[in-house]
Amino acid sequence: MRWVLALFLMVLPAAAEEVVLGLSQKEVAITTSFDGSEILIFGAIKRDAPPPPGQLGVLVTIAGPAEPVSVRRKERRYGIWVNTEEVQLEGAPSYYAVATSAPLDDVLSIRDNLEHRVTVPSLLRSLTVPSSVLDASAYVAALIRVRQDAGIYQELEGQVVVDQESLFRTRIALPAALTEGAYQTRILLTRDGAVVSRYDTTIEVRKVGLERWLYSMSRENPFWYGIMSLAIAIAAGWGASAVFSLIRN
Repeated sequence: MRWVLALFLMVLPAAAEEVVLGLSQKEVAITTSFDGSEILIFGAIKRDAPPPPGQLGVLVTIAGPAEPVSVRRKERRYGIWVNTEEVQLEGAPSYYAVATSAPLDDVLSIRDNLEHRVTVPSLLRSLTVPSSVLDASAYVAALIRVRQDAGIYQELEGQVVVDQESLFRTRIALPAALTEGAYQTRILLTRDGAVVSRYDTTIEVRKVGLERWLYSMSRENPFWYGIMSLAIAIAAGWGASAVFSLIRN
């Protein structure tokens, strides 16, 4: 019986570590004047004993709602660039950011990266691509390149601050063009590249006020939304014409 207990104690980690998380806000409200937001993510590392040996790493990811996206191939024909082929990819997050406490290769192993799908390429491996597409990887790579250039997909190495191997914090900027929905937020704690603890939560992004009313109307009453848009356009045009007439006179 003693050797069974000894074996059980040997397979337990020397010091269990657990992430305790905090968010500066659980909701982001999109208004007509919304031009982006910044989320402060902070937390602590809870332990039952002194820190175990090995390099500590903290990774924070935020993923927006998945949505279909069209990727077009451009080719040069007759001296001009034209769109020649279009492929629709299913399951791409509308926004994604990963912040780390050190270079990614130092805090996350290749195996754990693939298992937890942390980096952008590993995250997008599960995209649904039409079976007729022969070079699917080229379209996925193009999507990553375009969205990284636009700041929609971000890899923020060294942006997580860790104090005394106990407290951590980071700030992640959300762009102005946010898709409504639940933004999945993860905190991964690693030792020597292996994930030892994970915490999951969500940040809700919602349109409010006039923005919400217009959005709901465009979806639920498209006919009256179109009539209202036309009336506003006519009124704006008439108002501008009246102002110019006054200025001339």
